[in-house]
Amino acid sequence: MTKIGVISDTHRRSPDTFLETVIRKHFHDVEMVIHAGDMVTLDVLDLFMALDKEVIAVCGNMDSADVQRSYPTSRTIRIEELSIGIIHGWGSPHGIRRRIRTSFERVDAIIYGHTHQAFCAYEAGIFFFNPGSPTDSRFTSSNSIGIIRIDGKMIEGEIISL
Repeated sequence: MTKIGVISDTHRRSPDTFLETVIRKHFHDVEMVIHAGDMVTLDVLDLFMALDKEVIAVCGNMDSADVQRSYPTSRTIRIEELSIGIIHGWGSPHGIRRRIRTSFERVDAIIYGHTHQAFCAYEAGIFFFNPGSPTDSRFTSSNSIGIIRIDGKMIEGEIISL
């Protein structure tokens, strides 16, 4: 079984004590971390590197030029027997899953961000997972991160309210 920490929309210009505490508490035993964009600067990823975790990321609409040069806007990875698309997203929170679905062909799951609204469910045969935002409650009433567990072709997600 593969355990993955999922985070998005950190919106920080540098690591801070709150974010470091959240990551150490909830991501200490994950095998990798996926950041679905809007980290703002590359410095935020230092928190994950300090834990010696593999980091897979995409850039978002609020990311600096350094982040945009370092990470793609979308990517597809394979974990165990699943193909997983990763994208930040764009536009209104309404209809985002319909819009981002067209960015990928033949994926089993899509991890995304942008809306700050946590989401974990299947739609049209695809597992969609948005961890929400740990630091910004715009468009939502709570902050959150997520954990995904993959076992072969099985995937399950957990939203962790902060």
